[in-house]
Amino acid sequence: MPITKDAALAALAKVIAPDLQRPITDLGRVRELSVEGEAVSLTVELTSYFKQRLAADIEAALKGAGAKGVRIAWDVGIPARTILQDDPSPGVRNIILVMSGKGGVGKSTVAANLTLALSREGAKVGLLDADMYGPSVPTMLGVMGRPTSADGQKFLPLERFGVKLMSIGFLLEDPRSAVVWRGPMLQNALIQFMRDVEWGELDYLVLDLPPGTGDIALTISQKMRTTGAIVVTTPQEVALQDVYKSVSMAQKVGIALLGVVENESYFVCDGCSKRHELFGAGGGQKIAEFAEAPLLGQIPMDPAIREWGDAGTPVVQAAPSSPIARAFVDVAERLAGQVSAHNLASGGGLRIDRSGGTNKHLPIMR
Repeated sequence: MPITKDAALAALAKVIAPDLQRPITDLGRVRELSVEGEAVSLTVELTSYFKQRLAADIEAALKGAGAKGVRIAWDVGIPARTILQDDPSPGVRNIILVMSGKGGVGKSTVAANLTLALSREGAKVGLLDADMYGPSVPTMLGVMGRPTSADGQKFLPLERFGVKLMSIGFLLEDPRSAVVWRGPMLQNALIQFMRDVEWGELDYLVLDLPPGTGDIALTISQKMRTTGAIVVTTPQEVALQDVYKSVSMAQKVGIALLGVVENESYFVCDGCSKRHELFGAGGGQKIAEFAEAPLLGQIPMDPAIREWGDAGTPVVQAAPSSPIARAFVDVAERLAGQVSAHNLASGGGLRIDRSGGTNKHLPIMR
């Protein structure tokens, strides 16, 4: 029996949107549905560029209802953060912080690979190296050179793999030279990178933050409206104790926590294919529970991450079909869903009063 339009709608009602975890029909994301014989055509609205799993779910649902052919057109509209008139980067729809209270957990590696994973799906993405004391982007993305200006007003970011890049490392005469600045200089440099760089229209700007809970994180919380942060940790307790502090800082200053990434989670032996948890287990889940945010994924230890990062081509770009690259892509897909869900749900609940006034503790307003 040929499929009918009502049967197609009933089948689509069982397909769940990955961001809000509700049927796509309830959310009004199915448009221009038509049935011609045994073929179904439809347009589906997306809130991120990741569509493979949703496409598979839609096709399976419709073919289960009797369709022989399925044609899907996609309409992508990424929800944006709250952008005020004085926002330093009004063309950036989402600002995502990658943070950790602990150094050496692979935060820059995660930031670089997530950036490329988002870009490879079709998003317009930028990466800002906000770690002024230890910039990693020039090495990890294999980029050298100095930013230029077309109008004498704003710097043009450097680009590689279709991603816009900015780092204090691009401005140093000697890449091995130390940046010896006090807090106010760091803050001013960060604001300049946000305001005086021609980022253009971006879906996502990823900020690779320095470790700790110091000046950079505080400046970000006070000077700009971010979408939220992801927290990177490794499983062992010595890392968790510092990462807890980073989560606590974000909660105190009103930075939304989008999720947790557990890096260096385990190692799979070539000879025995056994999973070895060298740094323990469960650390990422502990942080996620403390942060009241989802665990976005666990990234295994793999020599390819280090090898390709040192070579200036992160593994997501260098070997996109490899298992380790897929682990980063899966995290990026979940992150994109969290960004959309957070923005779509914004407007209710608590908000932070950043206007100053007589109080000095960023009062919570209802």
